Amino acid sequence: MRKLIRTIRNLVALLIAAGIILACVLGYNALTRQSRQIAVTPIPRAAVDEKNAADHLSAAIRFQTISSATDPDQNADAFRGLQTYMAETFPAFHAAAKREAVNGLSLLYTWQGSDPNAVPIALLAHQDVVPIAPGTESSWQVPPFDGTIRDGFIWGRGSWDDKGNLFSILEAVEQLAKEGFRPKHTIYLAFGADEEVGGLRGASEIAKLLAQRGVKLDYVIDEGLVIADGMLKGLDRPAALIGIAEKGYATVDLSLTATPGHSSMPPKQSAIGIMSAALAKLDRHRMPARIQGAAQEMLQTLAPEMNAMNRIVLSNLWLFKPLLLREFGKSPSTDALIRTTTALTIVNAGNQDNVLPGRVDATVNFRLQPGDTEATVIDHVRRTIDNDAITITRRDVNTEPPPVTSTRTDAYRALNRTIREVFPDVVVAPGLMLAATDSRHYAGVTKSIFRFSPVRAKAEDLLRFHGTNERLSIANYADMIRFYRRLIENTATK
Repeated sequence: MRKLIRTIRNLVALLIAAGIILACVLGYNALTRQSRQIAVTPIPRAAVDEKNAADHLSAAIRFQTISSATDPDQNADAFRGLQTYMAETFPAFHAAAKREAVNGLSLLYTWQGSDPNAVPIALLAHQDVVPIAPGTESSWQVPPFDGTIRDGFIWGRGSWDDKGNLFSILEAVEQLAKEGFRPKHTIYLAFGADEEVGGLRGASEIAKLLAQRGVKLDYVIDEGLVIADGMLKGLDRPAALIGIAEKGYATVDLSLTATPGHSSMPPKQSAIGIMSAALAKLDRHRMPARIQGAAQEMLQTLAPEMNAMNRIVLSNLWLFKPLLLREFGKSPSTDALIRTTTALTIVNAGNQDNVLPGRVDATVNFRLQPGDTEATVIDHVRRTIDNDAITITRRDVNTEPPPVTSTRTDAYRALNRTIREVFPDVVVAPGLMLAATDSRHYAGVTKSIFRFSPVRAKAEDLLRFHGTNERLSIANYADMIRFYRRLIENTATK
């Protein structure tokens, strides 16, 4: 009995010692993880005529530049009207730069640098917008294409996505051109006209044109992640997240044929039932979750800036990774950071209530985490549905995840510094862009692609992207102009 008691005591002592050692290791890792935030010298805020700039963006919204995947000439008059307005509104820049129309409605500006040996840069934005969802028109507080300025905001479709970026870039270069500024590095401004439907006619063709001319870019910056204000638990400061990676895009069509028949004599397994079972399997058996690449680097960068408990967790991923995966999986926005997502988007079958359909079609959209490929996705679909009667077809618009951009480059450091100069209260970290952008088409002409929109956003603002009551605050817009001006000063003059 005494021997048993001694054994239990020794075991308890061992567990206590192990607990103390573990606590010390966790605390040490958290306390010694140093901040990755760079020190910057405060700079004066560049003067911006906020009223004038807001009026320009307001007018741009009135051009209903809705793009179409099938009709390249849809709303062509609106696009041409917008382009004429741009030329009239920013005359100094248009005098300083060369403008080319690419494949119809997309634009490429070349602001020639003074040093032919300096590596050029490219600033991207897109002219097109998404349509208003049918049936939601009455939910808008103002007409979506009126460009109303009210309550300190510029309202309307495209104010944020993406005419806010487009016009803040133009406001910045117009300021500089008026002041007689000439860049050392050539600056390209590339404005596609079909980003919202894939960018194959616009950004893809512009990138091909640059490649044909032998152009290699130091970096590309496009729309992307934002300054997240109050969205990250455990972080008391806004986080400016730079998208150094972007998910791939893969749509898979499933089809099943069967013998049509009368609904009074249904078979034990109908075509709709078989397809439904296959889709249910895909819905239940998602692709594996992983914390890696850009997502992991984001967590490691944010860890030293977090409060005590979150700092301990993020500084010790070797132990807490399973816990994080479980927590991230509870929300669609964080779950998308850790896995290739599966979205059942379209199902078509039947055309009469008393006829069994002879064909069922379904569409599933995947957003590929870096590390996955279209081939791994199709293999996952085939193994999961496990039914050779269902045909699996890929789409031509599918794209692999572009290469991950390194944060150990002069370009990343300059972008980091620019953000900290213009937004001194923020924490800067790399991140993973969940949606597709025009920038992915430029992977052949640069190794550094950044997806960052210099605008502050709260959680409730995210619903306005492609949604109802899209708007951009005038104060936000003025800072966007300051950001692009400072970025050019930091990266095109050295």
